[in-house]
Amino acid sequence: MKKKKRLAVLMLSAFILSIGFSAHGQEKKNIKIDAYNSREYWVSVLVKIADPVLRNLSKKQLRAKMPIDCKDEKRKEVAHLEAFGRTLAGIAPWLELGPDQSTEGKLRAAYIELTRKALANAVDPSSADFLNFNSEHGQQPLVDAAFLAQGLLRGYKQLWEPLDQHTKTNLVNALTSSRSIKPGENNWLLFSAIIEAFLLKSGNSGNIEPIAYALNKHESWYKGDGAYGDGADFHWDYYNSFVIHPMILDITSILKDKGMEQVISYDKALKRAQRYAAVQERMISPEGTFPPMGRSLVYRFGAFQVLAQISLLKVLPADVSAAQVRSALSLVIYRLMTAPDTFDAGGWLRLGMFGHQPNIGEYYITTGSLYLCTVGLLPLGLPANDPFWTSPAEDWTSRKVWRGMDLPADHAFKEPN
Repeated sequence: MKKKKRLAVLMLSAFILSIGFSAHGQEKKNIKIDAYNSREYWVSVLVKIADPVLRNLSKKQLRAKMPIDCKDEKRKEVAHLEAFGRTLAGIAPWLELGPDQSTEGKLRAAYIELTRKALANAVDPSSADFLNFNSEHGQQPLVDAAFLAQGLLRGYKQLWEPLDQHTKTNLVNALTSSRSIKPGENNWLLFSAIIEAFLLKSGNSGNIEPIAYALNKHESWYKGDGAYGDGADFHWDYYNSFVIHPMILDITSILKDKGMEQVISYDKALKRAQRYAAVQERMISPEGTFPPMGRSLVYRFGAFQVLAQISLLKVLPADVSAAQVRSALSLVIYRLMTAPDTFDAGGWLRLGMFGHQPNIGEYYITTGSLYLCTVGLLPLGLPANDPFWTSPAEDWTSRKVWRGMDLPADHAFKEPN
């Protein structure tokens, strides 16, 4: 076991050194131009962010070792599930590729093992790191139970199916305990829905009623051109990407597979998400920045989860290539990860959008909240030989426009009657 842990650490170090990170994630002066526009760089970012969470939880040391920065002291008790659930939602597609004999495949094998142990410890009532899933600590556990369920869906073959029955029972008990939390009439409805969708898929008596209710409400809140309201009102923020489109896609995919489609079909959800992904690609500036608009900006490149998920599904709009998405997102990720003071001395994320900016964090933000950034890395679930990774770098829409290229006009998405 010690040999395996040393191997994982050595491989992680090799990845980090190969793309020019220092030990604490800051840019090295001799980094090669565009070295960040590569799968190796993305993998190094993912494991750098996820490692403290997964390694400590696998050892039952997350509560003891994770620093918690928050404005509301009451939220300290929910920060650990936040960190784990959100990390799982982002890393699961990469883990789902399974182990192989490549350097990356061996690294992935090590993190699959860590994650399974972390799952077992998180839901074991006798564990020092047993996490809070029910209403005892307010409503927040519903949110991150949902992200954990989403991670299990995205990593079903590697993270759910191989678990022993005792751990599966504990997981189901933990997830169902969140039913005691009543969601608000907004995107929170999807948190209850995706938990029930996972229970449906895994054969654990999922309840279709919260799913149907959430989809009905979101259908009534659809504003057009690929955007939903967050509740009845529309908000200029990134919650269509943080929560709404990704969870509707994952939920409706399960319903389609089971022949139980409700209200919003998977095909309808997909077309709306494709339009939103096209808009997101256009929002990335030539410099790799994006508008600091709306709440929860401390989720950093998690703001691009929809673009990342549509890339993972290999259903990008016809006029958006995989290469231009990879190139655009790579620069966004690189800029954010090399901002000064993004990580503390122990390798944990710090509050901020670009570096350490604690005032950008809302009252509900904790250190654990920040790990939703990992969902911006979903394309790592594509194999290394996929065109997303192998195609030559390509300018994205805003860079093409601001270099004077003559492109076709952009048009709103209109659904057929």
